[in-house]
Amino acid sequence: MSETKLRQRPAAVLLTPAAEARIAALMAKAPEGAIGVKLSTPRRGCSGLAYSVDYISEANAFDERIETPGGLFFIDGASVLYLVGSTMDWVEDDFTAGFVFNNPNAKGSCGCGESFTV
Repeated sequence: MSETKLRQRPAAVLLTPAAEARIAALMAKAPEGAIGVKLSTPRRGCSGLAYSVDYISEANAFDERIETPGGLFFIDGASVLYLVGSTMDWVEDDFTAGFVFNNPNAKGSCGCGESFTV
């Protein structure tokens, strides 16, 4: 009888070191009771879906959980299908700062970059 070995499934979203550092910074000043940061894709904007990153105080059993050096990062279970294979980065320049997503599932985005469609 052979033994079955389970291979760990890769995370739905790859976090760059800059994104992990930003998550650590967010968790360092998180409100009391926050257990992590969660990425979701609510329906919003002119293209249909938007990226939203928020503190959460409790985990949902259907959410994907990624342990980062600075704290827990969750991906909304209903959003995973829209995000599989994406890379999440944190970018700062003289005028803006924010999370940037390279999402191979996005078929288009609005002109301002706030929302996307799959």
